Amino acid sequence: MAKRWCAALAAAVTLMWLPAAAAEPDPRVREIVSERCQLCHGVDGEAATAVYPRLAAQNATYLIKQLRDFRDGRRTGTMNEMAKDLSDAEIAGLAAYFSAKPAKSKKVLNTELAAVGRYVFRQGNPFSGIAPCASCHGEAGHGTDQLPRLAGQHPSYVEGQLGEFVSGSRTNDKSIMHAIANKLTTLEIKAVAAYIGGLE
Repeated sequence: MAKRWCAALAAAVTLMWLPAAAAEPDPRVREIVSERCQLCHGVDGEAATAVYPRLAAQNATYLIKQLRDFRDGRRTGTMNEMAKDLSDAEIAGLAAYFSAKPAKSKKVLNTELAAVGRYVFRQGNPFSGIAPCASCHGEAGHGTDQLPRLAGQHPSYVEGQLGEFVSGSRTNDKSIMHAIANKLTTLEIKAVAAYIGGLE
């Protein structure tokens, strides 16, 4: 009897310490993913086309901030309509859902271009005053709680966002990135985007 009780207790403790990502998402989160998110980002956050960002394995805290910014109008775009009625709890649930999805890297098609991007990503460009991308987003491009994961992101999307930082049409998180993106040449933008797309 004592052995059975100890085994049951051990099992309960084990369940308590399982990662939150292993838990089944809330039915409401699944409903939102099915009705809204999957149209552009796919059920697993892999994105239907390269126009939309990959959300799989993206940092949860970063996703929460971006969804709140879209909902509250601090960041403008198609997502404003999609996020306008999301509660904080639903946003947190969606962030947990997509951050728990495994990331998939893409094969780099232009290895020479990506090699230039690797240098800029890791070393920056001391001649034009560009800091290495890795100094903020990490050597592997996994970002932080506050900064996005770049690894495996669609090159076209990265190029588009850097372009928005240059033009000022990206309405949030642009204080640092506007200055950096303005110093990047077209070649550097394409090269960095190509390199990022192949990171795991």
